Amino acid sequence: MPALILASITTAILAVVSVFVGVSDVSISSLISGGMDGRAMEVLLISRIPRTLALVLAGASMAIAGLVMQMVVRNRFVEPSTTGTSESAALGFLIVTLLAPGWPLMAKMGVAALFALGGTALFLRILRVVPLRDVLMVPLVGIMLGGIIGALTAFIAYRANLMASLLAWNMGDFSGVIRGRYELLWVGLACCILAYIAADRFTVAGMGKDFTTNLGLNHRRVMMLGLVIVSLVSAVVLVSVGSIPFLGLIVPNLVSLLIGDNMRRTVPWVAIGGAGMVLACDIVGRLIRFPYEIPIAVVMGVVGSAMFLYLLLRTPRGAK
Repeated sequence: MPALILASITTAILAVVSVFVGVSDVSISSLISGGMDGRAMEVLLISRIPRTLALVLAGASMAIAGLVMQMVVRNRFVEPSTTGTSESAALGFLIVTLLAPGWPLMAKMGVAALFALGGTALFLRILRVVPLRDVLMVPLVGIMLGGIIGALTAFIAYRANLMASLLAWNMGDFSGVIRGRYELLWVGLACCILAYIAADRFTVAGMGKDFTTNLGLNHRRVMMLGLVIVSLVSAVVLVSVGSIPFLGLIVPNLVSLLIGDNMRRTVPWVAIGGAGMVLACDIVGRLIRFPYEIPIAVVMGVVGSAMFLYLLLRTPRGAK
């Protein structure tokens, strides 16, 4: 508990730093001198606070989605971006944008979630057919499936002259987040709470179908609940801020190395770690070429790929 409190305080400090980092002058002195009607207060309320909340919500929910995905698939090297889930959500969002551009954003998010659910179910179906002799075959199959779905999405976007929109969806970026354009991410928080409530069921499901059935749980229902959580989170984050790579892969693995695989214990850690990592990467992206900004997907891609290689190449330790 003391370590968890320390991690929460560190994440809170990063959130405070994020509020005061940017091109516009938002500082304690400018807030006091400008008053409630000043420009600094306006930027704080309309842009900085919503952006920081979006960073925390997206980071926590995507990390939890990766944890749930790893429990459902029983593989440590999978997350929504390595199983075709994110690519399927982008395909659904593109199709509904073409066929029903006047639909509200919530309806488009629902369609994207349904496509994400279908893509994840297809991935699991393929895993039942393909002989898996190595643990790395699972993410390899997911990456191949994601590549096929992504190619189809790119072809449709090219024919419809929507390549710029597709690039924006696939490139996570929080620079355009303002008040009124991030509220869908609260759905991700609800999914995090649901994952915590069902944490024991996911832990048991991660031990296999036979073991789950012997304990009296419906393995199919637990799997479906996990897929729904992953699909909703992937769709919400994609629609709101774009895709964030490696986050759901790195954070759960690092937490697992530190405190084990009991999901009831790891959910708070994964949520705090995901939020903290996204906040840190976003601050780096805003400062490294100040006053210009590097999208968080680029920073997260560099950091996440390096950590992924470390997880792949690290020397296995003996069982304790």
